[in-house]
Amino acid sequence: MKTFIAITCAFLTAFSAFSADEAKPKPKIKVAAADGFPAGHDTPEGVACDLARAFIKHDAALFTNTCIRPFGASETFGTNYQRFLSNVIQSMKEEAAKKEPSPGAPKAITKVFAARHLSTRGPDSFAYAVFDFRGVMFVDLKSTRVNGDDAPYRIFVIKKNDDKWYVYPTPKSDSLLSAGLNSETESTKDFSEAYEIQK
Repeated sequence: MKTFIAITCAFLTAFSAFSADEAKPKPKIKVAAADGFPAGHDTPEGVACDLARAFIKHDAALFTNTCIRPFGASETFGTNYQRFLSNVIQSMKEEAAKKEPSPGAPKAITKVFAARHLSTRGPDSFAYAVFDFRGVMFVDLKSTRVNGDDAPYRIFVIKKNDDKWYVYPTPKSDSLLSAGLNSETESTKDFSEAYEIQK
């Protein structure tokens, strides 16, 4: 009898927690009218989509605004990162100048998954302790290429102390900040399941 009561209590406790979580209101998110996907610095999914849009539209200004500015005390790192950003902008200009787009160039966003935390807590702790960041996450999204192929992307994002999200396009440059990023499983939860969508 005691065993039955204990199991029943455990079940009811779990059910109550589940019900409370289900009743919790979802955060609101605005989506772009043009494609129906998130945009802006308020959410990790928003900046991830803006990065994709920057490449689709060859929009250097959007790319620059979306990416986090050089950070940290290493002058070498700052210089290399700045050079990377400049090289990407140059390649965007070259792509925009072509009469025909490259077959492998992104054409449209087709799927955006809900942002996820890395499985280990190390990167979040490191981000806060060393850079005063408020969090790190990643966003998986899919797009179609000009040639019709599907292309998956994993985008690493950082929340700065201004409470805005930015893309860090070269996470391999800091293995402590992005530890385990490429080992994470594929995302399955669509962003629309995690938010109340506003147009």
